[in-house]
Amino acid sequence: MMEKKIDQSDVVVIGGGPAGSTAASLLAEKGWNVEIWEKDSHPKFHIGESLLPHTLPILERLGVLEDIEKIGLRKYGAELLSPYHQHNVTLYFKEALDKTHPYAFQVRRAQFDEILFNNCKKKGAVVREGLEVKDVRFSTNNQVTLVAMDRQGVKVTKTTRFLVDASGRQTFLGTQLGLKQRSVTHNSAALFSHFTGVVRHKGKDEGNISICWFNQGWFWIIPFRDGITSVGVVCWPSYLKQRKGSAEEFFWDAVHRCPPMAERMSQAKSVMPIMATGNYSYQCSSMLGANYILLGDAFAFVDPVFSSGVHLALNSAIRGVEVVEATLREMPELAEKQQEFVASVKRGIATYSWFIHRFTQPAFRALFMAPKNYFRMKEAVLSVLAGDVFDKTPVTIPILLFKVVYYVTSFLD
Repeated sequence: MMEKKIDQSDVVVIGGGPAGSTAASLLAEKGWNVEIWEKDSHPKFHIGESLLPHTLPILERLGVLEDIEKIGLRKYGAELLSPYHQHNVTLYFKEALDKTHPYAFQVRRAQFDEILFNNCKKKGAVVREGLEVKDVRFSTNNQVTLVAMDRQGVKVTKTTRFLVDASGRQTFLGTQLGLKQRSVTHNSAALFSHFTGVVRHKGKDEGNISICWFNQGWFWIIPFRDGITSVGVVCWPSYLKQRKGSAEEFFWDAVHRCPPMAERMSQAKSVMPIMATGNYSYQCSSMLGANYILLGDAFAFVDPVFSSGVHLALNSAIRGVEVVEATLREMPELAEKQQEFVASVKRGIATYSWFIHRFTQPAFRALFMAPKNYFRMKEAVLSVLAGDVFDKTPVTIPILLFKVVYYVTSFLD
């Protein structure tokens, strides 16, 4: 077998998704010798196509916001459809506690991810596509050795001072180090595709995401600016066990079980095969070590109902970069920065997880389908939906009150 050794760098990033590209861009911008290794090639398909308003300042910080504006469809809010109620509800981001982020974007992830990845090159990072990491070895002198394989079957070896794992749901280090812990309370699977002919709203509401409950899970409807619409269904394991026939048959059966979806999809035609993916939530028991860090889905994955995936990824990257730099510079405040990073990322995940785990409960649906702004609770919930989840902000007290109302409502039901 042919083997090739590459000169040492300051940082190697595994994975060219949003978290990895963001980390590589920021570190290269700061002058560090950075390489980013991606096993595939951009552009590549990915779901998770709905962004959040609080993600936009990060995109502006990266210098790509104008490029995202060109490919995206503005999303001013979220529509909730419920077969258990006689009306629909649209929640607008402009009504959140923080009024400065009134919209986000719906994007094709192949385009979005490629823009972020290409931004690494512009910032000075060395990008290597078609390079799949096979092994990572940690030495006693705080060096990390990576062993990878390229498309020609050549073994590639490299040492680095610091390793950023942004390998996504592959969870490379989480798996190798035995850190990955699957959730026992939230397991599901998703079937999805892109369609023409899905009924859309007019005007500013055209770009809003629609979420629809049904007895076996929930649906998403995400419109793109070119007329194509992403539609998916997230189903519970008990329903999946009843599956008969193809993925396409199962998908359309789910649509027809939900009248609001059947109406929106009455003229829809898929432009690609119906695909399926496991939607199993997990979290690693640790997110950093002496010379490594886990970002985005490489650390944790939660149900996508609140479109939190890209937001969690970019925030973990922009905060994690401070830890990487403090490590490389041997800064005395390293321990403090590590603690702040872990606390903020876990706070964001915990906030979304609380909402996710209760999303299909009758009491939760009742509160969302008849939102009240007592003690600014509605504004605070909208702030969470917009992505204000990482820092201690004015949303904390109203969200606590919302939780109390939920528990009381649930008890009375």
